[in-house]
Amino acid sequence: MEHTTTNEDILRQQELIEKVIQEVHKKVVGQKGLVQDIIIGLITGWHVLLEWVPWVAKTLAIETLSKSIALDFKRVQFTPDLLPSDLIWTQIYNQVRSSFETKKWPIFTHFLLADEINRAPSKVQSALLEAMAEKQITIWDETYHLDMPFIVLATQNPIEQSGTYKLPEAELDRFMMKSMVLYPSIDEEQEILQKLDSIEHGDIQQVMNREELLEIQKSVNSIHCGENIIGYITSIVEATRASHAYLSYWVSPRWSISLLKAARAVAFLNKRDFVIPEDVQEIASQVLSHRLVRNYEAIAENVSSESIVADILKSVEIQ
Repeated sequence: MEHTTTNEDILRQQELIEKVIQEVHKKVVGQKGLVQDIIIGLITGWHVLLEWVPWVAKTLAIETLSKSIALDFKRVQFTPDLLPSDLIWTQIYNQVRSSFETKKWPIFTHFLLADEINRAPSKVQSALLEAMAEKQITIWDETYHLDMPFIVLATQNPIEQSGTYKLPEAELDRFMMKSMVLYPSIDEEQEILQKLDSIEHGDIQQVMNREELLEIQKSVNSIHCGENIIGYITSIVEATRASHAYLSYWVSPRWSISLLKAARAVAFLNKRDFVIPEDVQEIASQVLSHRLVRNYEAIAENVSSESIVADILKSVEIQ
């Protein structure tokens, strides 16, 4: 049966999300863009890549978010010597039963924080692909379905190159969004120092449960998206395929699906039960930039993916 969402549903559920955001901001000062992006990942059930240097509250925001909903949270520090078996499963010999038993590892959770994901080699990164795309894990001839929600929130440091591995395009495409985390402003830095004790020792209250979150995800997926919005999104996608001189490859259909879901989430956060073009524009850069493969000309001229997205949005007429 199709799930229908009314304005009353959105207002009630929005109040729950506002309470979650308030709990996160007990620990995280400022960083409104970061908090909004992980909330969008939360209410769509899709994965988010967070990028910038350490010590800007990426991990703290994710851990606080999980506590406010009382969901399982696992953090894995990705390192060059990490193995897929450290992430997914291993077999342990049971001496009493004289047999091997499968031991499930951190990927069996609701929130998986893949910290500094680009420090692990590609064989570890690729171990995430089935879980991220299919929400399941295959071990030998057994398939284990992950509990919902299952969301990967990965961080990477773009500055240090030594001991890091570039994320392959296939994995980048599994992340609905890439959020660029900024340094706090001077005022925010002062507020951090003033509230340091409460930030370090304050308690986080559970304000929402798993069932309420899953209901919100259904509501977000049912937000109305008119034919004009569908046409607008596909026109943006076509602009990357037909006319941009700085791209080596074009975006996949997964991008248009991601943009639609993210735009619905923005509409939900703005307390509407329908999507408008401004919702698409607000979130397009986070959804598209990390999926663009720039050619040598763009790299030589120092043209960023974000500026390419901005040019595309300017060139496509709103329908």
